Amino acid sequence: MDVTSPRTLTATAFADAVRAVDGTLVWASPAALAAILDTASALTDADVETLGSLRLVMGAGAPVSAALLHGMARICVNADVRTPYGMTEVLPVTDVSIGEIDEAGAGDGVLVGRAVPGVEVRISAVDSDGIASGELSDAPGILGEIVVRAPHQKDRYDRLWGTERASAREPGWHRTGDVGHLDVQGRLWIGGRLAHVITTPEGPVSPVGIEQAVQWVPSVVQAAVVGVGPVGTQQIVIIVVTDKARTGLAGLDLIDAVRGTVTVDVAAVLERKGLPVDIRHNSKIDRAALAVWASELLAGRSSGGSR
Repeated sequence: MDVTSPRTLTATAFADAVRAVDGTLVWASPAALAAILDTASALTDADVETLGSLRLVMGAGAPVSAALLHGMARICVNADVRTPYGMTEVLPVTDVSIGEIDEAGAGDGVLVGRAVPGVEVRISAVDSDGIASGELSDAPGILGEIVVRAPHQKDRYDRLWGTERASAREPGWHRTGDVGHLDVQGRLWIGGRLAHVITTPEGPVSPVGIEQAVQWVPSVVQAAVVGVGPVGTQQIVIIVVTDKARTGLAGLDLIDAVRGTVTVDVAAVLERKGLPVDIRHNSKIDRAALAVWASELLAGRSSGGSR
């Protein structure tokens, strides 16, 4: 595959790689997992037998849907399929199996499980301006920045003094820049990035839970949720990629279908041919760029072409 584009991975190339090293463990981004599943029909009986050697399959790098994990479980029949959570500075933080995700069911975000031994997780509540200003808390149901402490966390950022000061405002703790909440069982749910929190008049809203719900609409391939308007009065806009590969305002049937899957007020539903993502994982959605695009389109300053 093109290493700068995990979406170019194919199922047969994946099987070849496992065969070449007698692989037993796989880590891949959601984009790579989706690419494997999209091309799985090309797998031969020999390929399927090769994938049977895998004992552990992990998807991470961005929120991983249950559908992707189940798809990998179907072709890697002997593997324990899991999605850990962490970042370069602290890895891992939490871990969860596909069975635990199924048992938990749908929620506001993506379930990434309980903290691994030695790791502490706290939440710093997000205020109406989208700033994580709350005290560190392990109380359930608080939407805020995820803050962690562990023996294996980074020592410091090299020569990035401003970043170090902001990320370590509480001595010994690392502010991740991600948002989420803890449930009553102490499990962590990821809601997205702090910079992508939508500050509606009713309070802050995280995007990932809404995106996960919208992706169940039959024609939707991908979804992104952004805020349009001034901080504190932002309106929720949902941008979808469908199998029709259109760009612009969505049709009425699609709008009704999307709105019917969520519990928040949606100001507009837009379509794009694709979503901008990061280079490394091809999975982290650039919601900031999408918010600018949506604002321009809704204000009549753009014809809707992807930029």
